[in-house]
Amino acid sequence: MHFSHGISRRHVAALLMLGPFAARAVERGAVAPDFALAGPSGPVRLADFKGKTLYLDFWASWCVPCKQSFPWMNEMQAKYKDRGLRILGVNVDKNAADAQHFLERVPAAFALAMDPAGEVPRSYGVKAMPTSVLIGSTGHVLEFHGGFSQAELAAREREIRQALNLS
Repeated sequence: MHFSHGISRRHVAALLMLGPFAARAVERGAVAPDFALAGPSGPVRLADFKGKTLYLDFWASWCVPCKQSFPWMNEMQAKYKDRGLRILGVNVDKNAADAQHFLERVPAAFALAMDPAGEVPRSYGVKAMPTSVLIGSTGHVLEFHGGFSQAELAAREREIRQALNLS
């Protein structure tokens, strides 16, 4: 059975998993919660990005706005990689095949990790898909955004540029 907007019971259950049990959203200026997750090429840890500006994006295969955010993140990674930006997409699908199917249609030109248990999004206080957290080179949270909208792209790129000391 499907709910409105193509959201199935499984998707609602995944959102509920993140919702009522989620911690409060990380505050600007706080040290980003540490993590270690499985990635396609081995473990992915927050420490791997030390000294870099990290755009941490939580996503799911059923997330419609994620289909729009991936091309933008690919563009940002290509544009600012040499300036110290790294993008990490953390997938929360319980079934890795769902994530793989999404990536076949919407490729990622940035690092990926899997968190089927949803532990890392809970530690960051994620309540919506996608959610992004901009983490500065010192490991502190600079920005926290739930959702994705074309209208916000210029502002998000400005935040990235500021974090990279480019503006």
